[in-house]
Amino acid sequence: MTKADVTIVGTGPNGLAAAVVMARAGLQVQLFDGHHEIGGGLRTTSLFDTDITHDVCAAVHPMAAASRFFREFDLPSRGVRLCLPEVSYAHPLPDGTAALAHHDLETTCARLGADGESWRRLMTPLLEHSSAVVDLALSHQRAVPRDLLVAVRFAARTLALGTRLGRRTLTTEAGKALLTGVAAHAVGRLPSLASGAIALLLGHLAHGSGWPLPEGGSSRIAEALAADITAHGGVFHTGCRIDDLRQLRESKAVLFDTAPKGLLQAAGDLLPARYAGHLSRFRHGPGAAKADFLVNAPIPWKDPDVGLAGTVHLGGTQAQIRHQEGLTAAGIAAPEPFVLVVDPAVTDPTRARGGKRPVWAYAHVPNGSSQDPMPLVQARIEQYAPGFTDTVVAGRGISARDYEAYNPNYVGGDINGGAVTLKQSVLRPAPRVDPYRTPLRGVYLCSASTPPGPGVHGMSGYLAARSALRHEFGIHTAPSLAP
Repeated sequence: MTKADVTIVGTGPNGLAAAVVMARAGLQVQLFDGHHEIGGGLRTTSLFDTDITHDVCAAVHPMAAASRFFREFDLPSRGVRLCLPEVSYAHPLPDGTAALAHHDLETTCARLGADGESWRRLMTPLLEHSSAVVDLALSHQRAVPRDLLVAVRFAARTLALGTRLGRRTLTTEAGKALLTGVAAHAVGRLPSLASGAIALLLGHLAHGSGWPLPEGGSSRIAEALAADITAHGGVFHTGCRIDDLRQLRESKAVLFDTAPKGLLQAAGDLLPARYAGHLSRFRHGPGAAKADFLVNAPIPWKDPDVGLAGTVHLGGTQAQIRHQEGLTAAGIAAPEPFVLVVDPAVTDPTRARGGKRPVWAYAHVPNGSSQDPMPLVQARIEQYAPGFTDTVVAGRGISARDYEAYNPNYVGGDINGGAVTLKQSVLRPAPRVDPYRTPLRGVYLCSASTPPGPGVHGMSGYLAARSALRHEFGIHTAPSLAP
C-alpha cells in the first residue's frame, strides 16, 4: 500500500465528503474501493442501451441541495445542474386520483382541499427556518441544538406524526397518504418517531430546496467530489478491497465508509471486545429490491398529473402503507409492497434518447430477501398506470440479497445503513460520545451507519473528518469547501 496521511475505505458519498475535507486541510489522502468505479450509491451506468443511463442506486437527492456539506461545496458552481421537478413527489390512490406535493406550497394546499390549511400549518414554520431544521436533523446528535426553538418545534411535530396522535393532523385520505408515503422512506414500522422526523425533513424540503435529480444522473455528484479530491492531491485506488486494517498501518488516520460489518471484518480481533460487541449487535432494517426498466414511452399514469412528479410513491392509503411496512419489518413478504418509482426524463429530458427512457424503482422487502422484484414492481406500477407493461423494452431486477453482493454496505439490502429507529438513530453505531471514533487510535467510521444516518448528504463523512482532524492532526478549524 502507498503511504498517505489519511486513508478512506469506500468511496460512497460519505467517504468522498470525508476525503474532500481532509484533502482541503492539506493532508495527503488516498481512497480505496473494491468496486471498479467510485461512487457507492451514486453510480450511474448503461444497462440495456448505450445511449440510456440508469442510476444503479440512488436517483433523487433532496440533501444534495440542502445539507450543510453540499451547501458549502456548492454543486451548481461545479457544473452539476440540480433539476427540480414541478411536483416533488406524487402519491396515486386506489380510486384513480392522486395526492401531489408540488414544489409550490400554495398549489399543494389548494389541491389538498380540506387538508390544505393543516398542511400549510405543518410545513410553513419548517420552511421559514429550513436551514436550521436541516442542520438539526443532519447533526451528530450528541450536543444541545444551536436553535432551541426550532428543535422544540421540530420535536413537537415529530411526536405528533410519529405516534397515533398523527391521526388528528390530517383527515383526508389524500393528505394522510401524501405524508405517510414520505414517512415510509424510513423503511420500517409506521408510525414511529424516526419516521415522523423523516416525514418532516423530506416533506418540507419538497416545498423548499426541492427533491432534485442531477442532470445526467447521480454519478455527476460523485464526479464533482472526485474532481475536487484529485485537484487537492488525493489518489483513488479502485478494484482494490481492504480486508485487513493492518494493510493501512502507514496512515495516521483511517476512515471506513462501510457498514459496521465491514469494519469488523477488516479490524478483526484488533477491536476491543466491548466495542466489537456493539458493532456485531448493530441492527439492519428491511431491504430494498431494485428494478430497472427501459421503456419506449412515459409511464401512463391514471392521473396524468402524476407524470409531472420527480418521485412517485406506490402504497395506497395510509392504512395500506402501514400494513405493508409492518409486514416487511416483521420479515414477511408483502404481496403488494411499498414501491418508489422515478422516471428521470420527466425532470431531466437529457435522460431520454431516441424515444426510449429509463425507469427506476425500489420495492421494500424483508432483509435478505432473494425474491425477484421485477414481477412485483411491474404489477404495482401497472395497478396505477395501466399499459405500463406494453411500454417495457427491457428490464432487470436485483433482489435485496443480491444488492448486498453489489454493495457490501447494503447489508441484506438495507440501503439505509441500519434500522431507522429512534434509539439507533441517536446511538448508531455504538453508544459513544464521539460516534465516529473507534477505540483504535486513528480509526474512524464515517458511513451512513453513523449519525445522521441515511441519505446523500455527506454529513457523516464531513463530521467524521472534522473529528479526525481535531484528534489526529490538531486541526480545529474546518477548511473552506467553496469552489
